Amino acid sequence: MAVVENLSLEFESAIHKSSSSGSSSRSSCGHRYARNGFCITCKSKVDKRQGRAFDYILPGLRISHEAVALLKRSTTQLYCLKKKKLHLVLDLDHTLLHSISVSHLSKKEKYLLKEADSREDLWRLDRELLTKLRPFVREFLKEANEMFIMYVYTMGNREYAKSLLKLIDPKKIYFGDRVITYDDSPFNKTLDLVLAEEREVVIVDDTRDLWTHHKSNLVEISAYHYFRGSGKKKSESYSEEKRDEGENDGGLANVLKLLKQVHCEFFRVKKELESQDVRVLLQELLGVEPSSPTPSNQKSQPETITSVKTENSNSTKLHSKTLPSIDNLQIS
Repeated sequence: MAVVENLSLEFESAIHKSSSSGSSSRSSCGHRYARNGFCITCKSKVDKRQGRAFDYILPGLRISHEAVALLKRSTTQLYCLKKKKLHLVLDLDHTLLHSISVSHLSKKEKYLLKEADSREDLWRLDRELLTKLRPFVREFLKEANEMFIMYVYTMGNREYAKSLLKLIDPKKIYFGDRVITYDDSPFNKTLDLVLAEEREVVIVDDTRDLWTHHKSNLVEISAYHYFRGSGKKKSESYSEEKRDEGENDGGLANVLKLLKQVHCEFFRVKKELESQDVRVLLQELLGVEPSSPTPSNQKSQPETITSVKTENSNSTKLHSKTLPSIDNLQIS
């Protein structure tokens, strides 16, 4: 079960295997993997609330907490210890791209409708949505893929996310099926759904508040706003001025430099990788003081330490998203 990319195939295979388990084996089964209310191993009916849902791997799949811990451990051993790869969780909207409803374009942005689909960085989806890739995104994904196993984690719904990933990762080279969406965790974002140990997971997101329990894994990138959106900005948008964030000094370029440092420092110690932790490295690289000790009667949360904003002189950090109700957006 260690190879995350093949998890869905492994579970599908297990489901279709004929069961030869008797009653004694059913009573001793830990029900680690269940689908649609039935244990994949022994076929017994199990409580649908048992364990955690992992529908992004396989619809109806639930994995016990014990099995999740084992999967995280084995995945880390495979990729971190043997392949020298860490894990990277990437937000989608305002991190890798910016989307807007066509009806929300300003008069000065209407020219984009003629350019959509003729440009490699601008697409019109389902006639109602215009999407602009962030500068340097293709180079970023290509280089990050050499160092990390990557996930997409978005508060948009699954249909929206997959529509966009067909454009930026059509062959599933970078993300495979590792796409976590609003459908999986509608209220906040959590590394509980990422099958890797937290000590080797880096998050890149423009919205800090969504990561309630994992802030020390977070690199907070400057939000990418290409379109005017709500129209509240006093100055003209990138699209209205017909310019863009810099390729070499924009948000993704700056974050990539930091990710390279983290990867280099993590694997600098060859014989003590078990003790390495990206959260500690981020503290050291960013010069941030560790958080105060947690009282003994409270659960330790080393993840609530810090984040970093990476901005260039041509962009402004915005703390609220201006997407057209993207969580509820349906794309046919």
